[in-house]
Amino acid sequence: MAKFQFLTLLLALLMSSCYSVKKSVEASPYAKQINWPAPYAPEEAKFYVHNSIEIAAAPEVVWEILLAAETWPAWYEGATDVQVQSNDDGLLTEEAVFSWTTMGLDFTSTIREFEPPYRLSWESEKKSIKGYHAWLIIPTKTGCQLITDESQHGWLTFMEKTFQPQKLERLHDVWLAAIKDKAENQG
Repeated sequence: MAKFQFLTLLLALLMSSCYSVKKSVEASPYAKQINWPAPYAPEEAKFYVHNSIEIAAAPEVVWEILLAAETWPAWYEGATDVQVQSNDDGLLTEEAVFSWTTMGLDFTSTIREFEPPYRLSWESEKKSIKGYHAWLIIPTKTGCQLITDESQHGWLTFMEKTFQPQKLERLHDVWLAAIKDKAENQG
């Protein structure tokens, strides 16, 4: 009987995980505007999150905040020990490589898309998890909309979905709110 209950629970978790990816992809009207590398297409992802926020600041202001990677730990709780390895000024550039700790894991990330001031994406890899994190900055009449979508693969994504399904989405909301605050209060 215990074996049957375990299998039922496992099947329920797997089914809910599949649904959550589909639900997240459907919630992102911008997912199709992101230049996803083939293995990271949201529909194929093991884990996917979408977040966005309206910011009353120019895209260029938001872009500069995003590029200042080594400052993230001072104002964003989800990033520590950020070091841009490809230059000495701490700024992300085209094809930059940076190391950092996020969600308790150490990553090395490589910039894959760099189109100032509208598109920034990086790929992060470990043995247990691989992710693609994309940012879109879309001009609006009052400033811009900042969108961040992340697609993940690897066995650790199953654990993340199962035991901390909202953590990444919450951290991205915190990140966006902090960027909004910095952008709207600069000057």
